Amino acid sequence: MPIRQWRPALHKAVKPWLSRAYSAGAPSRHDEGHDGFDALVASWNIHKCIGLDGIFDPERTMAVIAEIAADLLALQEVDKRFGSRSGLLDMRRLRDECGLVPIPLRATGKGHGWHGNLVLCREGLVRSARQLALPGMEARGALIADIEMTAGPLRLIAAHLGLLRHSRARQVQAILAAIASEPEIPTLLVGDLNEWRLGPRSSLLGLSQAFGVSAPPMPTFPADYPVLALDRLMANHRGMLAHATVHRSPLSQLASDHLPLKAWVKLPDANGES
Repeated sequence: MPIRQWRPALHKAVKPWLSRAYSAGAPSRHDEGHDGFDALVASWNIHKCIGLDGIFDPERTMAVIAEIAADLLALQEVDKRFGSRSGLLDMRRLRDECGLVPIPLRATGKGHGWHGNLVLCREGLVRSARQLALPGMEARGALIADIEMTAGPLRLIAAHLGLLRHSRARQVQAILAAIASEPEIPTLLVGDLNEWRLGPRSSLLGLSQAFGVSAPPMPTFPADYPVLALDRLMANHRGMLAHATVHRSPLSQLASDHLPLKAWVKLPDANGES
């Protein structure tokens, strides 16, 4: 039986158990206990709004975005892959119902993002935004946004790296080169980095000097039974990331092949302490 035929039935059978088992997690914007943090940041590969049931459902995708309730949200695969590559989300509804607006990009045709990458922001003034084309066998990209948060400046790098290990290593170097000449400010690197290896064989080793502080790798793929930590949150200051967790809910485990990843952010003070 094809996988898309048995997955919906399996999900329906275990859905009550999943809801109970995964209800606990890091604080959300609607919970008590998030005082003292500056922002909730999240990353999610939305798989072009196609769920594990094979159904194209942007409404379901936007419902999960509302569940996450992030201040800064990096999305991957937000546009169609072929043809006009048009955007798949209702940006007006995301603004009106979730309070999220996209960082400004140069024109990308009918698409929302840059090589499928989109950053949505709730609070803060975007000082600058750059679209970085990444080398490799596939067309990949990253977004670099400098945002003036209430607590201070924050640089967010949102990326979707390639499927090939040697391409990912080159893409890591391209990201590091792009920010090498920039003034050093608190920086987050988030996204679907497509790397499950740890240790010396990881294509992400080049990030260790600039982003030595990261949330522990947490499995996000496949969404129904996650075993691979393909999505990552990294910071260039110790203590910037707290309460990192995978966002698990009945909807998020069906809406995409990846689960969202989120964490609270505390910007360092003038002395570099969070």
